[in-house]
Amino acid sequence: MRPVLFYGHNAVYAREQAPYLPLPAHNGRGGRVTTCWSLTMRDRLRVLFTGRVWWQQLTYGKPLQPQKCSIDRPTLYEES
Repeated sequence: MRPVLFYGHNAVYAREQAPYLPLPAHNGRGGRVTTCWSLTMRDRLRVLFTGRVWWQQLTYGKPLQPQKCSIDRPTLYEES
């Protein structure tokens, strides 16, 4: 999986921080950060046959923050 640019992104994390990949993101209200990832054909086949996605988050010993993984594009902008 690789992070990808998407319509509505307003930030790029780790733009010039080797060895990390640049991470396009949308920073929304209330601290909501949205990113988009693209799966290779191999990734898609593995998910199809295993039904599993593994997710790691580096917390550096801090409390784990709430997270949400989805296949649906979320609403980036809150309605007033």
